[in-house]
Amino acid sequence: MNDKEIIDLANTYIIPTYNRHRIAIVKGKGASVWSADGKKYLDFVNGLAANNLGHSYAPVNKAISKQMSRLGRTSNLYYTEPQALYAKALVEKIYKGKVFFCNSGTEANEAALKLARRYSMEKKGKACREIIAFEGSFHGRTMGSLSLTHGEKYREGFGSMLPGVKHVPYGDLKAVEKAITEKTCAVIIEPVQGESGVHVPTITFVQKLARLCSSKKILLIFDEVQTGFGRTGALFAFRHFKVKPDIITMAKAIANGYPMGAMFAKPEIAKSFTPGTHAATFGGSPAACAGALVALQTLSSEELLENVRSMGRYMIIRLTGMKSAAPVINHVRGLGLMIGVEMAVPCSYLVEKCAKSGLLVNCTNKNTLRFLPPLNVTRAEVDKALNILGKLLGA
Repeated sequence: MNDKEIIDLANTYIIPTYNRHRIAIVKGKGASVWSADGKKYLDFVNGLAANNLGHSYAPVNKAISKQMSRLGRTSNLYYTEPQALYAKALVEKIYKGKVFFCNSGTEANEAALKLARRYSMEKKGKACREIIAFEGSFHGRTMGSLSLTHGEKYREGFGSMLPGVKHVPYGDLKAVEKAITEKTCAVIIEPVQGESGVHVPTITFVQKLARLCSSKKILLIFDEVQTGFGRTGALFAFRHFKVKPDIITMAKAIANGYPMGAMFAKPEIAKSFTPGTHAATFGGSPAACAGALVALQTLSSEELLENVRSMGRYMIIRLTGMKSAAPVINHVRGLGLMIGVEMAVPCSYLVEKCAKSGLLVNCTNKNTLRFLPPLNVTRAEVDKALNILGKLLGA
């Protein structure tokens, strides 16, 4: 089938919940993908930060395939070796705690929401169930996580959200302090906001937020669904800020794009989840955990993380340098290989022009180009991508 045939078939039978580009991808390798028509693209969308090791990363695929031939999944009514091994390896990369496995970032945030409320109500009473989130946040699209997500565009048409959620300006500690009441059980934050245009908070703000939560006995939840597994130049972004959140959510790159999610909680908090309080039928399948274990070994290597830091710095320097020749660029910001270029105009037209030139990038918050290349991207690939963008901006 060619691109048009695939696109026509999909539009006939799939509910259109995405604004898709008219490209049908059939193959991927490293930082590149190919369409059904045979066109090659440099992919700096990268599964929206899910394929951190690039497309078709052989060691992960081999581990999943080998496990699938033995036992792909079974009910969580039983134990499996891959799940136990991966849980141990993951926790040892964080700090003392326990994990709950699910299938996506929104599921991980639902689990965090439920755990935070259950733990706090057990400790402080049934009224302690309010959560503070931030303006510009994105935590998912299920009704609970959607209540944490900020923005009417995500909520329109779905009726009442979960009560007890307050949104305050990102990076404003005084606003957080003002929003806290005796009913507050948790604060949830993305250590770098992605969907709102790649916004990075100051280290001082995050550290003061952690101290505030601790002093008020309020749980601090880090949503690391997009920032986790090396994206920012550390295995998890909380390391940049030198804080230890009470709960951490993760997904996307956990198994290099193979569907999986997880929630980590400190030991005392994790105790509030007991048999029957939460579950996920497909959570932590043997195949997903086998792939995730191999991915973790590579994603936590210092050599890879240094590449993230150095390529991230290089991209920001080059993109910032484009501002003099392209005044349509307002700001360049980011951390590691999570980079946003804020434009003075809507950028969807530029995304289309980039695609026609063989570069896939993403437009978020209407006017911010978001770059999410694989973490093992080479300088040559970065140069190729930025040369395409520079040529289009110059034109």
